[in-house]
Amino acid sequence: MTATLMVTYPARDGARFDRDYYLGVHLPLVQARWGQHGLVDATAYFPDEPCDVLAIALLTFGDASARTAALTSEEAAEVFGDIGNFTDAAPTPLALSAADV
Repeated sequence: MTATLMVTYPARDGARFDRDYYLGVHLPLVQARWGQHGLVDATAYFPDEPCDVLAIALLTFGDASARTAALTSEEAAEVFGDIGNFTDAAPTPLALSAADV
C-alpha cells in the first residue's frame, strides 16, 4: 500500500516562495535523491486564490517503510538543506497512508 508525505508551506506575512526554483530544482532534487528509497511520484500544487498555504507537495512512496527510509537517509540532509533556497516558510510535513474504501 502506498504512503504519502504531504508537505505544506504556510503563507505568513512576507513569506518568500520561489516557484520556479521549487519546480525546476528542488522537486527534481527530491526525485533524484529519494527515488532510490522508493519515491514513486512528487507533485506540487499551488492555490488558485490567496489562502494560508503557499504550496503543497505530495510525495508518494511505495509504502511507509520506503517513506521512512527516504526521510532518514543520508540524502535527506541535502533535500532539507535546499529548502532555504526557495522559501523562508517553515514546511509542515504530514505522513498519510491510503485507506481502502
